[in-house]
Amino acid sequence: MTRIGIIGLLHESNTFIAQPTTIENFQQHVIVTGEKIREQHEQTHHEIGGFFEGLHRYSEETANTQPLTAVPIFLARTLPSGPLTASTFEQLVTQMLDELKEAGQLDGILVAPHGATVCETFPDADGEWLARLRNQVGPDVPIIGTLDLHTNLSPKMIQSCNAFVAYRTNPHLDQRARGIEAARLMARTLAGEIRPTMAAVFPPLAINIERQATDEDDLKPLYDFADEQLSESSILSNSILLGFPYSDVHEMGSAVLVVTNNNEQLATTSARELASVMWERRENFVGNMIDIDSALDQCATLEGPICLLDMGDNVGGGSSADGTFLAHAIHQREIDLAFVCLFDPESVKQAELAGVNAAVRLSVGGKSDDLHGPPLELDCVVQSLHDGRFSESEPRHGGFSTFDQGPTAIVKAQTGLTVMLTSRRMVPFSLHQLFSCDLDPTDFHILVAKGVNAPIAAYGPICRNIIRVNTAGSTCADMLALEYTHRRRPMFPFEPDTNWSSDEPTSVALGYQTS
Repeated sequence: MTRIGIIGLLHESNTFIAQPTTIENFQQHVIVTGEKIREQHEQTHHEIGGFFEGLHRYSEETANTQPLTAVPIFLARTLPSGPLTASTFEQLVTQMLDELKEAGQLDGILVAPHGATVCETFPDADGEWLARLRNQVGPDVPIIGTLDLHTNLSPKMIQSCNAFVAYRTNPHLDQRARGIEAARLMARTLAGEIRPTMAAVFPPLAINIERQATDEDDLKPLYDFADEQLSESSILSNSILLGFPYSDVHEMGSAVLVVTNNNEQLATTSARELASVMWERRENFVGNMIDIDSALDQCATLEGPICLLDMGDNVGGGSSADGTFLAHAIHQREIDLAFVCLFDPESVKQAELAGVNAAVRLSVGGKSDDLHGPPLELDCVVQSLHDGRFSESEPRHGGFSTFDQGPTAIVKAQTGLTVMLTSRRMVPFSLHQLFSCDLDPTDFHILVAKGVNAPIAAYGPICRNIIRVNTAGSTCADMLALEYTHRRRPMFPFEPDTNWSSDEPTSVALGYQTS
């Protein structure tokens, strides 16, 4: 048997959040080992599910050769939030490497880092754990993995692995497909068909989160060029890393990588070409900022449902999920048929005590910090109470299909604003969040979704209009308003006169090659 290990450690770390991420956050979501990984994730839309399917597919296609056996080892994941504490990171990585040791001899390892994980002691946390993994398995075991396209790519990550494959869609609807692609690269490597050779290039560029939807006009020409590169038979894969602007680390920014079949020169040249196209289009990536009043003025003239994307309280970027700036403005204007979801376990308990159909005065949202607006005082009626669990069968951003936002209350204010109150932070990736609470999203004129691009997969099909709103908060879309300490300098757009050429030798990092 050819045995291939499967390992995942995924966290998107927002360093503008003071509250750190602890081991309890992972325990609340996902820490699993061994065969439980297969049981829980083989059928998901996540890349971990793709790893299993890709290895199985290749084994079926090559039935006369040695079969490939997936060996699930370790998987940990939690919602985006603040940087990991040092003890949390060490506990996770120690458990990962201990489980790896117990797994026995492996011929290859498929890995799923996020690419934007930050730890108190290791700003490049993904590079750190991948380097430790490489050190433990030695020089002869290929390591091939997937990356979130919000990766802040580092040379250390590249130098620890033989190949990476990044998501090509935002919202992330292709995670399983990228897992299958990575698994196929691994299978072909072990069969001796290919020898992955990877090069990455790092232009001094940060792409605004507001411009990171991959099917919109700003990015589409860049992805079209990347697709054209794949017509070269020796190019096995290429990836565009848009970057995660809410990690104030040296690695923050955009990058590209190319994987060829044993051709370092082609990998380097092609990566430089792709990075040059990215750099030439940099003015398209600055972002368009619409304030709250302008957005609501537009809503008065547009057909609904309208999705207002609350960029400053982007839960998928680590924000608090209880931001109230939009809720305050909607309430003050007495806009009827509007919906917002707020993380507020205290108000959920008050609603439960009051009971369904009870009139109650609540102070909702604005409790996590002082970045996302003050609590909103509401005279409201408790419409319904729910356990907060729901499922999603379609591919959605994040790749998972089961969700738990804890005990949930639906309340309606006298002004017409409907508020979903949750006991856990919940990313707005699925309309079943509403369906499960007996709400029909098409009944509303305005639906506030706390995100930038990720909610569009769910809300796009039912909303006639979508407006990204530049609200304040820990995920404020205006990068120039954020105070960076550790980012590279100069960097566009912070230093608009930044000059760069893809020919600069320091811009390239080469991937690891097994002997």
